[in-house]
Amino acid sequence: MKLEILDSTFSIIKIPPTEAIPFWATKGDMFSITRTNEELSILCPSDCLPTSDEVIQEVENDWKCIKIIGVLDFSLTGILASLATPLSDYKISVFAISTFNTDYLLVKNHSIEKAKLVLEKEGHTFRNI
Repeated sequence: MKLEILDSTFSIIKIPPTEAIPFWATKGDMFSITRTNEELSILCPSDCLPTSDEVIQEVENDWKCIKIIGVLDFSLTGILASLATPLSDYKISVFAISTFNTDYLLVKNHSIEKAKLVLEKEGHTFRNI
């Protein structure tokens, strides 16, 4: 698979499920918002985070994003596993997001170079930017 590491550094934020979606969460080129009855979970570029004391229960900073290049057909199987399993074998934790078109894996910044090497060893290639 062809992969790309996005330039931005991301944060994953948890706020109460009853809160409105904050404006700052939708400012970046890439963001993801999921609401359940337990939480409002937001992934956005770290530089979009508010500087004020807004209601943020928890935040995990310093994530880099690996994007699968191209549109993935819904009939394809094992795509996330082909990426997540080798990373897990090397004790690299991931946060996965899927969209209609493709999948994204987020890896802590301190592990991104190791993750790239592991995935290249598995036959995946990275687009040079």
